[in-house]
Amino acid sequence: MPEKIKNFRDLDVWNKGIEIVKDVYRTANSLPKQETYGLASQMKRCSVSIPSNIAEGFNRFHNKEYKQFLYIALGSCAELETQIEVAAELKYMVEPHDIGKDFLR
Repeated sequence: MPEKIKNFRDLDVWNKGIEIVKDVYRTANSLPKQETYGLASQMKRCSVSIPSNIAEGFNRFHNKEYKQFLYIALGSCAELETQIEVAAELKYMVEPHDIGKDFLR
């Protein structure tokens, strides 16, 4: 029998979100210096938003609220995907399709 989920740290999706944050921070820190306060900063902020909204929603009292926070996290995923695509178009990254792999030059 699977273990009961007691808090957001037990959620696979939250843990995957944390892995994305770590990958994005490594990636963003490798972008050109002129992107420190632009693309790199934006990528970091929206990546942190993903597990943060999952955690906040989990701690809400109603499923409807939780669902809303999951939709916000999903929006942050789309935002991050767009920023990764921009970084790839600018030739800052080699392979934009999987943030979980080493795709920097």
